[in-house]
Amino acid sequence: MTTPGVVNPKEPYLCSMQAKVFLITPPFTQLNTPYPGTAYLKGFLNTKGISSFQADLGIEVTLAVFSKKGLTDLFTQVETSEKDLSVNAKRMLALKDDYIYTIDSAILFLQGKSATLAERICKRDFLPEAGRFAQLDDLQWAFGSMGTQDKAKHIATMYLEDLSDIIAECVDEHFGFSRYAERLGRSANSFDELYQSQQQPYTYIDKILINILEKKLTEISPELVALSVPFPGNLYTSLRCGQYIKMNHPNIKVAMGGGFANTELRSLSDKRVFEFYDFVTLDDGEAPVENLLRFIDGNIGEEELKRTFLMIDGELRYINNKTSSDYRQGEVGTPDYSDFLLDRYISAIEVANPMHKMWSDGRWNKLTMAHGCYWGKCTFCDISLDYIRLYEPVAAELLCDRMEEMIAQTGETGFHFVDEAAPPALMRALAMEIIRRRLTVSWWTNIRFEKSFTRDLCLLLKASGCIAVSGGLEVASDRLLQLIQKGITVAQVAKVNQHFTEAGIMVHAYLMYGFPTQTAQETIDSLEMIRQMFQQGVLQSAFWHQFAMTAHSPVGLNPEKYSVQKETDAIGSFANNDIVHVDPTGADHDSFGFGLKKALFNYMHNIGLEDGLQKWFEFKIPKTKVAPDYIANVLAGDDELSFKPNSKVIWLGKQPSVEYFTQSKKGNSREMATLCFETKNESLQFQLLKPQADWFTKKLTEISIYNVNTKTLQELEKEYESADLEDFELFWDNKPMNLMYKAGLLKV
Repeated sequence: MTTPGVVNPKEPYLCSMQAKVFLITPPFTQLNTPYPGTAYLKGFLNTKGISSFQADLGIEVTLAVFSKKGLTDLFTQVETSEKDLSVNAKRMLALKDDYIYTIDSAILFLQGKSATLAERICKRDFLPEAGRFAQLDDLQWAFGSMGTQDKAKHIATMYLEDLSDIIAECVDEHFGFSRYAERLGRSANSFDELYQSQQQPYTYIDKILINILEKKLTEISPELVALSVPFPGNLYTSLRCGQYIKMNHPNIKVAMGGGFANTELRSLSDKRVFEFYDFVTLDDGEAPVENLLRFIDGNIGEEELKRTFLMIDGELRYINNKTSSDYRQGEVGTPDYSDFLLDRYISAIEVANPMHKMWSDGRWNKLTMAHGCYWGKCTFCDISLDYIRLYEPVAAELLCDRMEEMIAQTGETGFHFVDEAAPPALMRALAMEIIRRRLTVSWWTNIRFEKSFTRDLCLLLKASGCIAVSGGLEVASDRLLQLIQKGITVAQVAKVNQHFTEAGIMVHAYLMYGFPTQTAQETIDSLEMIRQMFQQGVLQSAFWHQFAMTAHSPVGLNPEKYSVQKETDAIGSFANNDIVHVDPTGADHDSFGFGLKKALFNYMHNIGLEDGLQKWFEFKIPKTKVAPDYIANVLAGDDELSFKPNSKVIWLGKQPSVEYFTQSKKGNSREMATLCFETKNESLQFQLLKPQADWFTKKLTEISIYNVNTKTLQELEKEYESADLEDFELFWDNKPMNLMYKAGLLKV
C-alpha cells in the first residue's frame, strides 16, 4: 500500500488525561452538537473503570480550517493551485482579505459568543457574499417571523458554505459539511474506489485532520482507538485515521463500528479493509469493545470476541461468541460528554425549515428512551437487524437520573431523544417524572403518529418541556400505509397532529414517494393530503425523500411480495445495504421529486396553499381525487382518540380558590360554588354544585402529579359514587369538567 506523506505536529496538544481507549468521531457529522456514539461508549467504560478519552475531530478540523490562520493558508493554496478557477472562485479570491478579516467574528457569532453581531450581519455589508447568496432572494420572506438572530445565522451559514465551495473546487474535491467524501462511502459494494482514494497524497483537509490526530495520539497514548462511523459521510476520514495509526503507531489497535458498519458491512469480505482497521464490530458496541480490550490484554482468546470481524492467519473471520451477552439498558451507564469542546460547537441554519433548524442550531444532549423499535413492522425499515428488532425500554426514573447527570456535566438542558420511535407510554412516564422532579428542560424526539397521542397526553408532554416531535407519515395514502404496515391512517395522523399542534408542540413529518406499486394518482393524492394539513395548520414542517430498498427490510428480503424486482442479486465484498430495484407497476417516481419538494418548501412558508397542484410540476399530472375539505372534516369530527377507563387522571395545576353562593330559579334554590384557577397566562372560573365542588377540590390534592400514587378514572368513579353523589358520568361529562383540561386536569 502506498504511504501518503506524514504530517508532523507543529505544537503539542494538551489533553486532560492519558487513556486506555481513544474514542473518535471522524469528520464530519454535525457542527452544532457532538454525535453521541462515543459518549454512550465512554459512559459504559466508566462503569467498568476503563479509562477513555473522546474527541469529535469534525468540529476540531472545522475550527482549524475556518479561522484567520486557516483561511490565510487556504487562500495561499488556492493562489498556488494550477486549476482554472470558476468566476465564483475568482470573486472569492479577490475578496480574500475580507474573508480572513471576518472569519473569527463569524465563528464566534455562530458559537453564541457574540450575539450583538447579528444586526451588523443582517445589514449584508459585513460578510462577503459569493455564489451561495444567489438563492437568497427574499430573506424577509424566509426569516421575517424567525427574528434577527436566525436571519443572521442563515447569512453566516451561507458565508461558510461559500468557503466550502472554494475548498471543494480548488483544494479538496471531497469536502462538504457533515458529508465529507459521502459519495465514496454511499452504496459502495466494491471497496476499489475508496481504496484508491486512500493511496492518493493527503488532501488539504487530510493534512489538517492528521495533524490534530497525531497530537492527540501523542498525549493520550491509547492501547485501542475506536472509530465511530455513523454515516457514509465520515467513512473516508475514518479510513484516513486508521491508515495513519497503523502506519505510524503499529502498537495501537484500531477498531471501527457504528451505524454504517451495522447496516452496510454485515457481509464484509474484502481483506483490504484490514489495512486500515484491526477490527470491525457490529451493533451495540458495549460488549464487543469490552471483549476487544480483554483480547488485546491477552485475557481471552479470539474465539471469545463478540460480533467482530478480524484477520486470523491471513483469512478474514467473523466471530460472535453468543455466550457473551449484551448489556441491558439499565447497565450501560450515563452518556459522558466530557472531553468534548462543548462551548465551541457551531449553530448553523442552512435552510428555512423549522425541524432542520433544530437539527443544526443549538447544543442538544442525546439520549435514548428505548433500545430498538416497539412497533417493528414497517416494511421499508431494517427491522431484521438487532438494533431495531430488539426492543428494550429504559425506566423513566433512570432516564431522569441520566438527564440530571448530563445537565450537571454539560450545563445544557436541551435533550434530543434519538429513538427509532419513542413509546407513548414511556413518554408519558418520562413527562410525569420530569414534572415531579421540577426539571427545567426542553426535549424532542421521533414518534409514530398513533392514536395513543390524545389531546391530554400531548398537553402533559408539553408541560414537561416537549417542544417538537417528528414522525413518519410516509406516503399519506391509506392503501400504501397498510402495505407498509405502518399501523396508522391519514385521518388518524391528522387528528394526532391537531393534538400536538394545539398543545404547542411542533410537528415534523417524514414523507416518502416511490414506494413499490405507488401510482402517479397516489403520489398526487398524497401531496394533496399534505397541502390540506398545512392549510389547516396541523403540520409545521416536513421533508420528502424517495424510497430506497435496503437488504435488511421486508421489501428487500421479499421483493416479489411487493411487486418489485432486484436489478442484481450480486453481493459486493464491501458495503451491502441499498439495493438497486425496478418497480414495473408503479409510476415514474424520479420525475415527481422536484415538484413535491418545491410544493413542500412553499407550503412551509404559507405560500401556494390555495393553488392547484399542477402549479408545482412541469408535466401533466392526474387531478387529485381527495375532497378539498377532507382534512378539515376529519379535524372537525368527533375525537375518536379518546381516553380509556383505566387512564390515569392527574392534576398539574394549583388548588383553586372557592366562593359559595345560592342559585335561585323559579322558586327553587341550590348551593353552588365558583372555582377560580390561576394558570400561568390566564384566570379560569368554573361553577359546580357545592357537594360536587367540595368533593372535587379534595380530590385535586390526591391526584396531584406530585403524588406518586395517581388514580385512574375508574377509581375516581367508585370514590364519587361511594360519597353518595349523583351519577358520575353526568358529573364528569358536563361542560365545566370538559373544559377543566385548560386548568391542568388531564386524563392520560
